[in-house]
Amino acid sequence: MSDKLLTFEDFSDKVGQVFAINFADAPTVELKLTEAELLKTRQLPPNGRPSFSLIFAGETEQMLPQRLYWLENDQMGQVELFLVPVGKTPNGFEYQALFN
Repeated sequence: MSDKLLTFEDFSDKVGQVFAINFADAPTVELKLTEAELLKTRQLPPNGRPSFSLIFAGETEQMLPQRLYWLENDQMGQVELFLVPVGKTPNGFEYQALFN
């Protein structure tokens, strides 16, 4: 994907789709986008993009650390997101990306 500013609309129709993290020295990790939500703000930030949150679920035994990741999606190509682990599920972990 180009260096354009990512928006809620880029992800809102991708809920349910897989985003893969390819590691050079480890197996690929697949994360499913489970939620895309606009966040309430008092006013739009200077860039004009509404704030939003993305939640991804991964079925892994090992939690991914908080950091920047390159995720690949069939429709979007590659996007770089800062993911934060936010919870454990029965099958793995959930991660959040926030856009302010």
